[in-house]
Amino acid sequence: MEVDRSLIPDILRRLNHDEQFDYCVDLTAVHYPKREKPFDVVWILYSFTRNERIRVKTQIADGETLPSSVPIWTTCNWLEREVYDMFGIRFDGHPDLKRILLPDGWKGHPLRKDYGILQQDNEWVQINLGIESGQ
Repeated sequence: MEVDRSLIPDILRRLNHDEQFDYCVDLTAVHYPKREKPFDVVWILYSFTRNERIRVKTQIADGETLPSSVPIWTTCNWLEREVYDMFGIRFDGHPDLKRILLPDGWKGHPLRKDYGILQQDNEWVQINLGIESGQ
């Protein structure tokens, strides 16, 4: 299901409360740098009662935010942190939005397609590890 960004909070709440999608299996993003709204944010939901899955997707522009889904599904806590860490997408109202895989202070978001495959934060590596990049 593709949904306009403005409808996301209501659609997700309704899927949880009215349609019994009681588990957020995954929350991720995809980067299409040449599009006007270069990010797809995707929720994969599951209903134990109905044994059904649904995928909800919305497009957002770089710098736009989405409301946190943590109040609906607590499993979204770390999933939103991963999307923030890897893509730089912020979730308003998240209880502790910070990096989860990369160290604090790391520059860039590695799953964006404009983040070079050999790129790393050389400054962070030098300061924190005391070595020159091996690349």
